[in-house]
Amino acid sequence: MNLQDKLDNLREQLEAGIPADTLAIMHNSTAELVSSGIMDDVLNVGASAPAFTLCDQNGNDISSADLLSQGPLVLTFYRGVW
Repeated sequence: MNLQDKLDNLREQLEAGIPADTLAIMHNSTAELVSSGIMDDVLNVGASAPAFTLCDQNGNDISSADLLSQGPLVLTFYRGVW
């Protein structure tokens, strides 16, 4: 089973436990985002992200260039408490 099949399987399992009205809201929101053109600005697989500087967990500025000079860089986006 390839990764896409695994992801599709996981989505189906998760959606099975979500009430139909809630699931409809989620799918409608996703469709609205896609139709807004937001997907035109996403990076494609293999693309390089633009350079950036953000604050670390201690409030210190750190640049992607500094991190990349130490090796590969992985970004994780945490949306906070649900």
